[in-house]
Amino acid sequence: MKNSRIVRIIIFYIIAISLSNIFRFDIFNWDSILDKLPAFTIILFSPLQAIGIIIGAIISISLLKKKHKTNMSIWGTSKKLSILMSLIPITLMIIIGVSNSKGINTHYFGLIGAVATFVYCFAEEIGWRGYLEDELWKMKPLIKYTLIGFLWYLWHLSFINNFSILSNLQFLVILILGSWGIGQIAIKTKSIIACTCFHLLVNIMMFNPIIKDGITGSSKLIILFLCIGIWIFVLGIWGKNKKNLVINKV
Repeated sequence: MKNSRIVRIIIFYIIAISLSNIFRFDIFNWDSILDKLPAFTIILFSPLQAIGIIIGAIISISLLKKKHKTNMSIWGTSKKLSILMSLIPITLMIIIGVSNSKGINTHYFGLIGAVATFVYCFAEEIGWRGYLEDELWKMKPLIKYTLIGFLWYLWHLSFINNFSILSNLQFLVILILGSWGIGQIAIKTKSIIACTCFHLLVNIMMFNPIIKDGITGSSKLIILFLCIGIWIFVLGIWGKNKKNLVINKV
């Protein structure tokens, strides 16, 4: 990698891992303040745990654009299909509903949980795919996705609270495979929103502090299979329309 590329990645990562984890580890007891606010404010504050990623990515992307044209954008090569993909899991979670300890209507909380989680995942994807995937676009896939997956894993600092070597290795492998899988979506669509959809689905299935146990295992499977089924169809037609060849810039 050229020196300028290394500098951009270092800038992104230092900001990402330092600022985000202030909120991820609740250093200033921010969670107790949020618990007292109306439920819908979860949507507004959900990106805080990824705030470092957002800031770091914006800075590094601006530096990258000075060197050459970037590939990734918010909507990619199709705004309509990006919106369609994002509406599927949100609609399903509204219909199914999410039980909660706040006594809020399950369908309303399904909307809040879905949108808040989507916003959070989008904030992450601005960095991992919107920036890093673009930065390492021409690198060999094995090296690229291993590097992105490792940086993604290290950013979580999961080993601080979980000392299990096996558990951390499993998490690392999941994120490397996830980097490859979502990376294929990035290559196909150039869309951060499309990548966010798959990140959201994984988050719903496994790592969601907002939804927690508010959705049953069977309901999660319904969301999983319906989303994947519809998204496969959407991705199948993505790019076939000539109108989709014009990339919508961020």
